[in-house]
Amino acid sequence: MGKFEFISTRIRDLYIIQPTVFGDQRGYFMESYNKKEFFEAGLTMEFVQDNESKSKKGVLRGMHFQTKHTQGKLVRVTQGEVFDVAVDLRKGSPTYGQWEGVLLSEENKRQFYVPEGFAHGFLVLSETAVFNYKCTDYYAPEYDSGLLWNDPDVGIEWPLEGIEEVLLSEKDKAQKRLKDLEVPFIYKESVR
Repeated sequence: MGKFEFISTRIRDLYIIQPTVFGDQRGYFMESYNKKEFFEAGLTMEFVQDNESKSKKGVLRGMHFQTKHTQGKLVRVTQGEVFDVAVDLRKGSPTYGQWEGVLLSEENKRQFYVPEGFAHGFLVLSETAVFNYKCTDYYAPEYDSGLLWNDPDVGIEWPLEGIEEVLLSEKDKAQKRLKDLEVPFIYKESVR
């Protein structure tokens, strides 16, 4: 039995990952990443950078991507709860412009693998949340780009109940709509 369940989503190459958690009266233990098991599941990415952010309720970070030095991300929450979203930006993909969302929390310990070619973001649902992610390439601010979080053509269904105000950075308030983006990503059929 593997230590991870790799759950396919309706968007090819995007996975929800459920780790096996071993718990008793002392607490719990789990592996959050195991290169061998990920490779056996067809996820052959190499990670080069780990990041962490802490945000308060209502903060929405996204929808981000890099046009060069593109980043795949393995994301999880170690404190609190977020609604995490990825939007397919790969030209030629049968799911281009579609989104997938998943609740990530310290309780469910789920992870979300967002490969290169996707816009990514999250909304904090708890009072605070600590968000961790592994990246397949380094942050390159000169290639930083994004998609408007509430683009009606994408139609992300953010769970806004109980959120008094969506808190955005100035950069995220000014992101472009999907129809105005020039994305360099090309969809490639997976060999899996």
